[in-house]
Amino acid sequence: MAVLVSFVANPVWADRLQVTRAQGERLWHTAMPNGARWCVEWEHSVEHFTVRDCYLNAAGSMQLERSHQPDFAAGLGHTLSRGKQVSDGEGGYWIEEIDEPVPGNQYALRVGAMAVNHRLVWQQDGARHVYSLSRRAAGERVWIQLVKTDEKH
Repeated sequence: MAVLVSFVANPVWADRLQVTRAQGERLWHTAMPNGARWCVEWEHSVEHFTVRDCYLNAAGSMQLERSHQPDFAAGLGHTLSRGKQVSDGEGGYWIEEIDEPVPGNQYALRVGAMAVNHRLVWQQDGARHVYSLSRRAAGERVWIQLVKTDEKH
């Protein structure tokens, strides 16, 4: 009788969201466990309304989950076959069900001035938290990353 043995490798769970400067210096970090959500929000430079891209930690994978756009202003819009556009009930729209993994769990962002105010927004322990990237790194290129916790920090 043959015995089949199956080994399942333990996944490496990414559980911290961090922002680093292009040179690697960490500007900010917070716990972002499996199932946690956060958004990157900013003010549209022409129309001056808030745009947001919202992400999910899906079992250690950073995924773009949905996007909110209050108008069809310059640089905005829905791409067919990329999520589902639904009204927000206030003249704008959500693009739901995007569910795209972010390659390498990170992406670069050129941070806008305070008038644009790029910021990270998330809920934790029932409270809304905001971290302004523009206040710390306006004009700089930063990396937004979902990473495994370093036990030393």
